[in-house]
Amino acid sequence: MGAAYFYQFSRKPLADTLIMLLGKSLENDWKVAVRGTDMAGLEALDKALWLGPEDGFLPHGLAGGPHDADQPVLLTLGTEAANAPQCVMSVQGADVGVDEVAALDRVCILFDGDDEVALDRARGQWKTLKDAGGSAQYWSEASGRWEKKAET
Repeated sequence: MGAAYFYQFSRKPLADTLIMLLGKSLENDWKVAVRGTDMAGLEALDKALWLGPEDGFLPHGLAGGPHDADQPVLLTLGTEAANAPQCVMSVQGADVGVDEVAALDRVCILFDGDDEVALDRARGQWKTLKDAGGSAQYWSEASGRWEKKAET
């Protein structure tokens, strides 16, 4: 059974947090689906990943291309990812089901700690996973570095 990791960013933007987590996922040889709810937002993340640090290039693509199945990181709107990921990273409040958490190696839920709607959404996801008996961790960077704040 997999685990859900909640990442509340507040000091750095989503793209920086995503770059850090994607790097760690690729080190584990995981394929990753970054699931969003807004294509314009995913396109902005795509651009940020291409313009990321020179020493940390992250191979990736936007869903809908001819080589989706080969992408180590696929940015997608849908729940079906053509790259058969071991890890799903939810951004923009994208849904993640309890069954998905159980089936994958890892699910990461990234949310803006300064956005009340995103905070409420993450709290609801945490409660749903906890009530289903799932394993979850909550991480925050409010202190300036990532710290684990809670675990179920």
